[in-house]
Amino acid sequence: MNAGARLDRARERLARAGLSGLIATPGSDLAYLIGWSPLPLERLIALVVRPDAEPVLIVPELERPGALASPAADALEIRGWRDGEDPYALTARLLPSGRVAISDGAWAAHVLGLQRERPDVAFTTVGAALPLLRAVKDPEELEILRRAARGADEAFADILGVRFAGRREIDVAADLAEALRAHGHGTVEFTIVGSGPNGASPHHEAGERRIEPGDAVVLDFGGRMAGYCSDITRTVVVGEPAPELARVHEVVRAAQQAGVEAVRPGVACEDVDRAARAVIEEAGYGEAFVHRTGHGIGLDVHEPPSIVAGDRTPLEPGMTFSVEPGIYLEGRFGVRIEDIVAVTEDGVERLNQAPRDLARVI
Repeated sequence: MNAGARLDRARERLARAGLSGLIATPGSDLAYLIGWSPLPLERLIALVVRPDAEPVLIVPELERPGALASPAADALEIRGWRDGEDPYALTARLLPSGRVAISDGAWAAHVLGLQRERPDVAFTTVGAALPLLRAVKDPEELEILRRAARGADEAFADILGVRFAGRREIDVAADLAEALRAHGHGTVEFTIVGSGPNGASPHHEAGERRIEPGDAVVLDFGGRMAGYCSDITRTVVVGEPAPELARVHEVVRAAQQAGVEAVRPGVACEDVDRAARAVIEEAGYGEAFVHRTGHGIGLDVHEPPSIVAGDRTPLEPGMTFSVEPGIYLEGRFGVRIEDIVAVTEDGVERLNQAPRDLARVI
């Protein structure tokens, strides 16, 4: 889908949501709508989209060349402002009264500046008012996400061949980062390596702990390829697994499978969460599953939809998200298995294909 079509779709969604406008600031919303990713700085850059008017991009003059080179330059009006001028007054004149959604990551200084100029406008966030703006991926986006997932799978295959025992978590994290880059990722966003008791902290930051024989090691890692994100989790064991570890891993594997099998168009997000959670609860570990089953992914690692109780959003073909149940036993170990999936016309496609069994490493 080209930038013009995305802007048209954004206008349609604004009208359906009863919004009078949308302001996209530097970040994923702006990149999605016009294919331009300037740095978020103190000078205001704002794309103003209204249901029944041409989009207008407000930019500092020094950023005009970049804006003119954006893929959507022909589909919008570009207005510059010079240092010493008030960009908030310039932008505020474009805003109709009513509710206006603004990018979740907009700087507070910019939001407050716009509110000062237009106290009659009720500002809300894109995440609250238009949570599905970027949720349904077009074929080009899906293909990039498939490539990113394959790269993460290949990185996991590489990491199975490195030594774990006696090395620090940060050493294995460095190996993961190198493998992601070797398999096509332009940047590495995160490399979680949680060994032994550290694995019971879902977002443990790799540290100085030396990995020991018998440890379960949670590996959660991802990066960006052509702007889109990968995210995969596998749990491995150093040497022979203890019986309880093997049992817990099988529960998580079955829960993850149940969650994936629940995915199809029309199913509510919370029903996917419920399918995975039921397996873990039945096994007696319900209190040890402490987070949602999944999150959307695309230009951001975490974006709508949310696969969690209470989210009744119906799944649509083209939505992409993680399915990642886990069990965390404090002071002992943790287990998580995560794949990125895409909703298809009649079911689900796993974007990650790396083996989900309890792999043994040295």
